Amino acid sequence: MKNYLDVLKTVPLFKGIEEENIQPLLSCLSAQPIHFEKEQTVFSGGENIKRFGIVLSGQVQVVQDDYDGNRNILGQIDIGNLFGESFACAETKTLPISVITTTTSDLLFIDCHRLAVPCTRACSFHSKLIQNMLRIISMKNISLTKKIEVISKRTTREKLLAFLSTEAKRVGCSRFCISFNRQELADYLSVERSAMSAELSRLRDEGVLKFHKNQFELLQGTVRPSV
Repeated sequence: MKNYLDVLKTVPLFKGIEEENIQPLLSCLSAQPIHFEKEQTVFSGGENIKRFGIVLSGQVQVVQDDYDGNRNILGQIDIGNLFGESFACAETKTLPISVITTTTSDLLFIDCHRLAVPCTRACSFHSKLIQNMLRIISMKNISLTKKIEVISKRTTREKLLAFLSTEAKRVGCSRFCISFNRQELADYLSVERSAMSAELSRLRDEGVLKFHKNQFELLQGTVRPSV
């Protein structure tokens, strides 16, 4: 785990914990690193999970597939961030989502019970961990609310502009890159890829935006953030 100490220092779960205490804390939590290949399933819908993950390298997506096989991307988890914590801590019996890797990834798993219950050594870090976990879950609820605002728009055009405006606002610049390819963006917005691509072309022709692959620019004065 020493190889990933620089990453672990940035993990919100360990905020306020000194660097020299992170390794002993991981031992206390019985943290387990596991390597995954690209497009490998980490958690499967329907299973019962008791642990959550932290991305040490690579990236994972939280997805939900319907009965017809249509995929909805609920979130994309990058280095230093957590996934599955809400379901593990809530002791959800049947996981309603799946988690898959988008690249070769190294993930760290922590048993939620070990985090919540103080160890026999009366480790002083547990109260701080619980505070940090509450903050993480609260922030993710806020993020989910923002996504609901985007996908609740009535048309593909409105969804695109709401999403892109939110991304521009998030980075504080009209030029930005998104982490989705075209199919992933369509899955995230819950729209048909062909309809979305056609709408992007219309927005470009109308002078609303410019784009190349996953690079976008909202032209000044044409769009106001919708969320």
